[in-house]
Amino acid sequence: MATAPYKTASPKTPQVHAGRVLVYYAFDIGFGIDLDRAEQLVSNESARSHLRRSRRTPQYFGFDPPPLKVVRDSAPIALGSFTTRPQIEITLYDFGGASVAFEIPIDGALEDLIPLSNRLYDEEALPAIARDAVATLGRDIAAAINRPALSELVEDYAVYQISSLNIDGQLSHAAAIDEYQSTLAAILSAEDEGLSQGQISETLATRLSYGPNDITILDWNAALLFDDDADDVLAVLEYTNVELLEMRLLDDRLDDALDQAYELMTAPRWWRLLRPRRLMARVAEMQLDGAFVFEGVNNAVKLLGDQYLARVYQLASQRLHLKDWDRSVIRKLDTLRDIYHKLSDMHAARRSETLEWIIILLIAFEIVLTLGGK
Repeated sequence: MATAPYKTASPKTPQVHAGRVLVYYAFDIGFGIDLDRAEQLVSNESARSHLRRSRRTPQYFGFDPPPLKVVRDSAPIALGSFTTRPQIEITLYDFGGASVAFEIPIDGALEDLIPLSNRLYDEEALPAIARDAVATLGRDIAAAINRPALSELVEDYAVYQISSLNIDGQLSHAAAIDEYQSTLAAILSAEDEGLSQGQISETLATRLSYGPNDITILDWNAALLFDDDADDVLAVLEYTNVELLEMRLLDDRLDDALDQAYELMTAPRWWRLLRPRRLMARVAEMQLDGAFVFEGVNNAVKLLGDQYLARVYQLASQRLHLKDWDRSVIRKLDTLRDIYHKLSDMHAARRSETLEWIIILLIAFEIVLTLGGK
């Protein structure tokens, strides 16, 4: 299939004005965070993050509890012709997730974002800086973290927010997408070798709008926002990236839990007989931990009152295959529950068998005493 060139037939290049790229790196720093306690420990550089609504939504919409945002200085990092701002923002969630956000101002030709996108895809300095920043913050608020541990796993996501795009005057965002779709698809895909028309259409397929001139395009690795007031959408996308990290991490932990449960089930019979309650308690603990994290992550944000943001979350979830991860986690939690029931049934059967043998021995002992007394 023929590939589409990135440069369009138009002799003029669309210009981005007042734009920025937000690059998110998600980590897990513990089993849970007491956000009120954490806020006290870093009160001079933090604030609770309540979603600023750009649309009319019910009052019960938002995060529960609101995450904690911590702003810290960070040396600017050069990324080709672009440079990050000298600050990073770390968002902490009560279920133990942490998201580090770098902001990169963009102002210039739209095509200049293609090499930036490629650079961010393979970037090593930013995730390393993000990890160090989270580790430092984790030590500062260690008293507020339940079972502190920084995950090796990290998830990244980039959001290109463009407030104004024009060619010799204002160009509508919808027209820009239609005219420069190959360039936009290249930015989202971090590809500079050309994409087929089918792949371009697939990359730009997930789009939605609230007003006549704002457009959100979502892909698995990045998103494009043609909107100058999208703090709520950005918050949802950042949370969705953290949720993906937590689901992947929980899936790995449940794999380890199932391996441990199998070892417990296949342990020597004498060991299982001596410590049945310990076996059951261990499996129950693994199941409870997994269920606690799963419920904490999935209940962190309430989107029932805002149909638009609910659609943003649902479409982002589809692009990141969150439902597939959810199903995998639920299946493994169910397997752990079944193992616990099997251990419980085995323990009950052995206890019943033991009682039967005790009764038989008592009866035999009574018979021996009776016969011996004659």
